[in-house]
Order: sequence, then C-alpha cells, then structure tokens
Amino acid sequence: MHLAGMVQAAGMFVATNIDDLVVLMVFFGRARGDRSAIVRVVGGQYIGFAAILLVSVVGALGVRLLPGTAIAYFGLLPIVFGLRAAWSAWRHRRGNDGEDWEVGGRAGLGLSTVAAVTFANGGDNIGVYVPVFAAAGPSGMPAYIATFLIGVGLWCVLSNRIASHPGIAHALERWEHVLLPVVLIAIGIAILVGGGAFGL
Repeated sequence: MHLAGMVQAAGMFVATNIDDLVVLMVFFGRARGDRSAIVRVVGGQYIGFAAILLVSVVGALGVRLLPGTAIAYFGLLPIVFGLRAAWSAWRHRRGNDGEDWEVGGRAGLGLSTVAAVTFANGGDNIGVYVPVFAAAGPSGMPAYIATFLIGVGLWCVLSNRIASHPGIAHALERWEHVLLPVVLIAIGIAILVGGGAFGL
C-alpha cells in the first residue's frame, strides 16, 4: 500500500474508533495501577477488534456470517455489562469499604468483557470495512489490517496516557463506579437505536 493508502487507512481507523477511545479511557482508569488488569484491557481490545476484522474480511469475500439486522442486537451486550457493573458498584459501595470495591471492580475487567464490548461497538466499523476490503481485494486487505492493528496499539497507549493524567485520573478514580455503567449502557442503547433494533 502506498503512502496515500496508508493515510487513508489510518484516517478510516480514527473515524470509526473515536467512541472506543472513550470506552478504553474508562477501562484503563479502572485498571490504573494493576498491571494484569491493564494487560486484560489491551488483550480484550485486540481480541474484540480481531473479531471485527474477521467478520469484515469474510463479508468482503462475499460470505455473510450474520444478517445485517442482527448487528443492531449486539447493543444488548454492553447494556448487560453496564447493568452488571452498576449492580457491582452499588453492592460494593453499600456493603464493603473502598479497598474491597477497588479489587472487585478490577476483577471485572476480564478479557471476555472488554472483547465483547469492543466487538459489539464495532457494527459501524464492519459497515465501513466490508466495502473497502471488497474494493481492495485479497491482495490489498493485509495492508489495511496491519494498519488497523497498529492503530489499536496506538489507541491503547493514547487512552492509557490520557487516563493516567493526574486530573483525569483523579476524576476517573472518583467517578469510575458511575462512568463505566453509564458509558456501557449509553453505547448499547446507541447501537440498538442506530441499528433499528426492536423497531426503534
């Protein structure tokens, strides 16, 4: 892929993943100071994005793994995770001290949770990537995929750095028990409404 193509791929990645930056900031804010939790966030982001790329590549080759209407219902996943995070926050803040809440909150940052949220939030990515991959063909797709995977790494570094800024870190530490459920539920609702699920 020539330079102009790489710039186009990078721009496409940024345009389709701005919302992921916010979600990752919240995840990294919760994982702050816990190396294993940070690794789980990065790993989950890569797994979820790899699943987005797999569906996009298969779709570009003419095989539809899922009907278009099914993608909208992926919005239920972030809503379920958001409700679970809200329940966990309420339970821990009501019955335990701050230390127990912190450990419990970080324990919820599993690979599967981050990966599922990333994939569920990737409906717009798939809608953009499939026609682009189809136009690029089998010989052109690897360059896009490599650029996107580098972008995922840069996105993780950027969101972690932002979440580590003292002012932002303080706000995230104070409000993370509210932010994570709100962000996840809002993303889920946006996916459902944007995809026309349940006639919305």
